[in-house]
Amino acid sequence: MTPDPAADRRFMAAAIALSERGRGLSTPNPNVGCLIVRDGRVAGRGWTQKGGRPHAEAQALEQAMEQARGATAYVTLEPCFHLSPRGPRCADLIARSGIARVVIALRDPDPRTDGQGAAWLREHGIAVEMGVMEAQARAAMAGFLRRQTLGRPAVTLKLGLSLDGRIALADGSSRWITGPDARAHAHLERARHDAILVGGGTLRADAPRLDVRLAGLEDRSPRRILLSRGDAPEGWERIGRPEDIAALERVDHLLVEGGAGAAAAFLRAGLVDRLLLYRAPILIGEGMAALGEIGLADLADAHGRWVLTDERRLGVDRLEIYAAARGV
Repeated sequence: MTPDPAADRRFMAAAIALSERGRGLSTPNPNVGCLIVRDGRVAGRGWTQKGGRPHAEAQALEQAMEQARGATAYVTLEPCFHLSPRGPRCADLIARSGIARVVIALRDPDPRTDGQGAAWLREHGIAVEMGVMEAQARAAMAGFLRRQTLGRPAVTLKLGLSLDGRIALADGSSRWITGPDARAHAHLERARHDAILVGGGTLRADAPRLDVRLAGLEDRSPRRILLSRGDAPEGWERIGRPEDIAALERVDHLLVEGGAGAAAAFLRAGLVDRLLLYRAPILIGEGMAALGEIGLADLADAHGRWVLTDERRLGVDRLEIYAAARGV
């Protein structure tokens, strides 16, 4: 079997796209995607299901059945090697399936696997290639990787802004700064996160529902977290400071939606990994600023911290997505 680098990238890109379907659902397991390809055709596909089982590889192999023999498996994360009462380890499933070659995007940082899955496959005569589209797979599994390496979830900060950087009128009126297309995209982002956080001021001023209001995705509304020194209302969880997100169980992807105080607190703590800036083509003038004090002592310190990774039009609005430079 002669490797085709272009085909490998094409099929791995499809596996990474599949992995995104499990984001916000698979925690505490990583949102993995897998394709089984034989003679240039997809014989099976899978992504980690809700709650972490079945794994992507198990799902794809079940679809492929006998077509797996002699095929190539494209997996976004090294197949698991640790034993679990919830199901077989994927390295064993692949070794028994007759798969001839496994292309892996990313080595698993979990010490229970960390290279052992790939080694096991090689010991069973399976060709293994590691590192295909690694950066893209890292971005897709950012929450799992942050939890494994830093002990906390990946944090996305979302801001809906006017052109002059305001999030509301001076009296607090903010419905609606952005248009329906931008708001729909923001709801899609909610569906891709385990939990969503606002500060006490936002809770008191807006009484936000923080649910997903997109047809077919209503059941993917994330858990609601309140950043406050006071008590959380029924149906909410409370943390007292941004660093407390490390103790949130089964939360690998956290979306911070507001307001200016909560956003600034997370930026001051250095806990924001990704920025979603929705800019509406309006000017507000004197109004509420998007951010409070974020701890900059010198203007030079503001430069080089963020890298633009995507931008697009959403109806009349514009979305810009930035990644923290330390995580690129």
